[in-house]
Amino acid sequence: MPWAVGGLRLGRDWVAAPDPAALRARWAALTSAEGAERDRLFRPSRSRTPAAGAAALPGQRSAATARFADGPGPCPEPVRVLREPFDEQWLLPDQRLIDTARPELWRVLDEHQLFLVETPEPLVTAHLPAGRLGRIRPLHRRPGGAEPNLAPGLLPLLGERYGGWVTPEDVLCWILAAGRPGPRGYEVPLAADPARWRAGLELGHRLLTVQLRGARGGEAPRLPGGRRPYVRSAVTAWPHEVAYDAGSETLSLGGGTVSPVPSGAWEYEAQGVRVLEAWFAARLAHRDPAADGLEALGPAEWPQAWTSELLALVTTLALLADLAPERAAFEPGPALGAGELRAAGVLPPPRWARRPASVLDHQEEGPGGQFALL
Repeated sequence: MPWAVGGLRLGRDWVAAPDPAALRARWAALTSAEGAERDRLFRPSRSRTPAAGAAALPGQRSAATARFADGPGPCPEPVRVLREPFDEQWLLPDQRLIDTARPELWRVLDEHQLFLVETPEPLVTAHLPAGRLGRIRPLHRRPGGAEPNLAPGLLPLLGERYGGWVTPEDVLCWILAAGRPGPRGYEVPLAADPARWRAGLELGHRLLTVQLRGARGGEAPRLPGGRRPYVRSAVTAWPHEVAYDAGSETLSLGGGTVSPVPSGAWEYEAQGVRVLEAWFAARLAHRDPAADGLEALGPAEWPQAWTSELLALVTTLALLADLAPERAAFEPGPALGAGELRAAGVLPPPRWARRPASVLDHQEEGPGGQFALL
């Protein structure tokens, strides 16, 4: 996957939140403030200030492009993003508020797109990654899944070696099963044995299905044996902490409880942090006494939608924990040699494959209403 993009740098945490209503409230508070108070709430950086203009983000045609100080415009509709590993939140899609928004990623964001995020354990999402995650590799270089972000010649070579049609998503699944961090970066050996390829593909498809959590019209994954986490007692007041009892497989959020929660879900870590604890902390961030300005604006009561998200997340983490030993033990066997890859034109990938494709099929509004020239 030659084309890789650095992660989005928001520059100010208040533009993203677990609750979309909180983002609308923050926008209202910011736009109603004036002078020094607006500047304080905005939290200017070298890249973005209220007096700076910016182009509209591709695909967000309702976004204003006048200088924020002159005309903020209506609140842009929050969009779903991946903020942290397995933590789906919301973002205000206004480039005037984001230090580095990566417009090239927004241009290829659609219902066909998937993003591979380079973390110690490879992560795939259908939402735009917008956090401190790692380099991002889109599966497709153009909207509509028209062109895979794969080295030219790779798919024909694999199809010939393995005796069948190989799709871009197959390669993505193989990466999930066989990819490992290495001294030269993320390394993906390609199996020489068709049987090992098929085994890795089967494992990778299971990993992908779990990670996507029903996105793109798929069925949400479920625990085996008919098990399913339920809300045993509702979260009726703001919980101050999250706790886990391994004996009863119960997750407690203040007075609310969820079970059964397999121990693998509770212990599951990403980037050295327990995912469930990080997920919970993100939803209490606005209630932290140290929270200031717009970041202190959030829901007054625990939203029911968060409990539904928690149940789905528990299932996802439990299934990934069950698959972890199988993935760790997977061996791709002897790999295709560099000579064969060079002979097929796969290595080295050409320079154009490392750059974003030209996908401009309509005019994009630049700063101050001027049309962008690309």
